[in-house]
Amino acid sequence: MNYTKEIREIATRLLENEQVDMVMAWEKGDLEYQTVPFIARTVDEVSRIVCDEYSIHNLSNSLLRFRDGQEKIAIVVKGCDSRGVVRLLEDNQFSRERLYIIGVACPGVKDPLLAMKQNSGFEKVQDQDEGLASKCRYCLQPNPVIYDELVGEEQPLTELQERFARIEEIEQMSADERYKFFEDMISTCIRCYACRQVCVACNCRTCIFDETRPQWVGRETNISDNMMYHLIRASHMAGRCVECGECERVCPVNIPLMLINRKLIKDVNGFFGPYEAGMEYVEGRKPPLSVYKENDPDDFL
Repeated sequence: MNYTKEIREIATRLLENEQVDMVMAWEKGDLEYQTVPFIARTVDEVSRIVCDEYSIHNLSNSLLRFRDGQEKIAIVVKGCDSRGVVRLLEDNQFSRERLYIIGVACPGVKDPLLAMKQNSGFEKVQDQDEGLASKCRYCLQPNPVIYDELVGEEQPLTELQERFARIEEIEQMSADERYKFFEDMISTCIRCYACRQVCVACNCRTCIFDETRPQWVGRETNISDNMMYHLIRASHMAGRCVECGECERVCPVNIPLMLINRKLIKDVNGFFGPYEAGMEYVEGRKPPLSVYKENDPDDFL
């Protein structure tokens, strides 16, 4: 995937015509496999924009920095990124009128961490998919679901036969085995909150984990507080996770957080589905668990 030339042409046109105040895209870092988020505000800065196989970052989360402003923003989105934009629109965090969405058909992106390990000389990574990011192996929608302009030819959709295979294996465990599995998994968490910071669906202005009066969850990195943190965060993602995989990608201790998210995706789809978060934008529509009716049955209470 290399859409650099096309994205630069579009960005130049939008800035020259004053259709937008800024263009959110990516630029090249110090190394070949480092492609990082970048905002071009002038035509001169457009030359720094790239869109290549390492454009892995989901830029939709960056829109939250500008939600209280009035700037018109152009943003480059892959399929999963565009679902994040829908997520923000449904949550009333951003208005559609302020966005010019440049969609790119994505055949998959490479994981810079794998590339770094390969190039370090200290660790040889055996990877059958030539560095493909793990989130791309389970990609449900490689094409943008919302856009004003599309770059590239739409990618074919694939049937994900093993999307929930690992989840079903865990479901077959006994209650004690499941608890031990997740206890071991979450015990390594250092509570850096990187997963929260990078998540487009974690868009509350004040997070419960930052509250001190009252303090709902302790600050220690023990099993009890770690478990509470991940349970609360995951439950907030139910019906809202767009499977961009950013939470798992940025975790410094490699916790497979998408296992938790996919379990909830599977259950929401079963109870309320068929439903996949962020697959289309319909003004006023809300995801499951985000609305209620006064006459809803409450037999479970």
